[in-house]
Amino acid sequence: MSFRRIGVLTSGGDAPGMNAAIRAVVRSALYSNLEVLGIFRGYEGLINEDLKVFDHRSVSSVIARGGTILRTARSPEFMTEEGQKHAVNTVKKFGLDGLVLIGGDGTYRGGIALSRKWGVPCIGVPGTIDNDLNGTDATIGSDTAVNTALDAIDKIRDTVTSMERIFVVEVMGRESGYIAMQVAVGGGAEEVLIPERKFELSKMCHEIVEGNMRGKVSWIVIVAEGAGKGEDIARQITEMTSLETRVAVLGHVQRGGSPTAKDRLLASTLGAEAVRLLMKGESGLAVGVHDGAVVSVTLEEAVAKKQQDTESYFNLLKMLS
Repeated sequence: MSFRRIGVLTSGGDAPGMNAAIRAVVRSALYSNLEVLGIFRGYEGLINEDLKVFDHRSVSSVIARGGTILRTARSPEFMTEEGQKHAVNTVKKFGLDGLVLIGGDGTYRGGIALSRKWGVPCIGVPGTIDNDLNGTDATIGSDTAVNTALDAIDKIRDTVTSMERIFVVEVMGRESGYIAMQVAVGGGAEEVLIPERKFELSKMCHEIVEGNMRGKVSWIVIVAEGAGKGEDIARQITEMTSLETRVAVLGHVQRGGSPTAKDRLLASTLGAEAVRLLMKGESGLAVGVHDGAVVSVTLEEAVAKKQQDTESYFNLLKMLS
């Protein structure tokens, strides 16, 4: 198949480094004499024909910007047969020979439908702060999100120590405790609650009381949002220990900000690789990195449940706390 024109979209939750990936897709495609159309607002934009031709200048100075210049949206309509038909019709109408899809699990599942069911060549690029996709050691945005959360926790540590309090810090991660575990160990927290691991609140509170009796006057508990609401955990800690507890919900601050060097390099490398694979005639694949090498797996493999080494990190946390 002779490639002349491709489209690129970002879908689902935004992640720092998505713009760097868009830039890499656009400029590597143009370098290879391909036309590039930016698709705005993900699959919703594909359905509604919200596309624009991108040139070299369209992605100037975006490598350092957080968010996504293509915007992003969740599209319930795309989950229907009719919605997918509209999207495929847009692909045909605009003469797109392939798509680069930047996002996470939901984005990849959309790519599975387009490539397997409708025959639209698609390559996925991992853009999610949760680092929960298979076939890659890192996803675009995860390093930045961890560092953003860690910076906030370092500041919280200052006031926790000064005011001698327990602090519960809620971080993002509905189904993945990756961010929580990384910042718990990196930030010197005493406890972490994640969706992948069962926890006993009463046991933790007993440890807090025992520590308080020995003279330990400050405590930081990291909670992934999928393991519980920070406010609920803080309230229960106060009820069980009679110690003053405060809560901080970091929320969407973790999605924003300028991407780290690591995320910019990852995005640039994988964006260019996605274009290369499309030009080779590949489809239904997701790009990634493993042990420093660029790799690819099927989209189906990429969305399978990722096994994280949470236990060894948890044991390290408890040993060092």
